[in-house]
Amino acid sequence: MIVVFTADSKPVVTDAALVLSAIDIDNQITSMASGWSLLVQEQDQQRAHTQLQLYWQENQPSKITPVEATIVDSGWPGVIGYLCLIWFIPAAQAFTTLDLLALGRLDAGLVTTGEWWRVVTALTLHGDIAHIIANSLFGAVFGLFVGRYLGSGFGWMLVLICGALANLANAFVQADSFRAIGASTATFAALGIVPAFGWRRGFFRGKGFKRGFAPIFAAIALLVFTGFGGENVDVLGHVFGFSAGIVMGLVVANTNFDNMSKADHQRAGVFAIGVVLSAWLFAL
Repeated sequence: MIVVFTADSKPVVTDAALVLSAIDIDNQITSMASGWSLLVQEQDQQRAHTQLQLYWQENQPSKITPVEATIVDSGWPGVIGYLCLIWFIPAAQAFTTLDLLALGRLDAGLVTTGEWWRVVTALTLHGDIAHIIANSLFGAVFGLFVGRYLGSGFGWMLVLICGALANLANAFVQADSFRAIGASTATFAALGIVPAFGWRRGFFRGKGFKRGFAPIFAAIALLVFTGFGGENVDVLGHVFGFSAGIVMGLVVANTNFDNMSKADHQRAGVFAIGVVLSAWLFAL
């Protein structure tokens, strides 16, 4: 008998032996200095070699390659627009006697009775300078990636939609006396959109379960680390915002951005700004 296959692992050689046995080729497994070897009769050598090659070709694991991430734009136009919107209200408060906080905050009782605009206007209000600086920082970081992969206009329109829906859900599950303000609901939506979009799009395809889900796990860790601590933190609003972002990222992952022009993204951005301004017109 002569050697037809050699490997370091006995199970691998055993699998090859089973293949040959299935087509009635006599074989024998033996331990040699170079490892484990599979032996066949000399007259069966060529047939055994051919059958093993066919078996390995048919059972070769398919090579899955990740999808290349496409950069839509720099992401900065959306970040600048976001910062302008949330800083406009405290600047405007200095020039009016109206109580913008009372007019625009998320008030669960008033939202459930029809003042829907509060789910949007509340995103532009903040309690103090530390609050608005924190949301400016996190919103800029998370939103920058949204703009890069989904476009500044289209991406931030989705962030606004997620933030508004999260506030709406929050208003309906909280007591009527519940009140909240801040852009953090939207910033956590941005945090959820990007990893979900990238995972569903296939940016991490073929890299194994752990590496594939690592961005989502990291986003959850950031949510817990930054969104659950401190006094007067609307934890449920953060969770709703993040969850809305995850769902939105999965839903829009199949969008063909190649068919969207720069003008399309600009229109989406203008629409988002228009929604915020319209909500404040209703509030006033």
